[in-house]
Amino acid sequence: MNKFCYSCSAPLEMSEFKGPSENYCKYCTDEQGNLKSRDEIKTGIVEWLKTWQPGLDQEKAQVRAEYFMKAMPAWAE
Repeated sequence: MNKFCYSCSAPLEMSEFKGPSENYCKYCTDEQGNLKSRDEIKTGIVEWLKTWQPGLDQEKAQVRAEYFMKAMPAWAE
């Protein structure tokens, strides 16, 4: 079974995403494996969305990032 980051859904089996935490990727954690703040993660997701959706403006990217994060176990409300 594939394992994905609980914060951003990055595939944890891929070495480029593997970090010190069992449940979170290296981009979502600090050096000790602690989850970064919601705002830090959201900023990263906004930038990620803009890389594969050309023309997506900042405001729409932020709204989409919020929806995306609500589906992730780390951020579900």
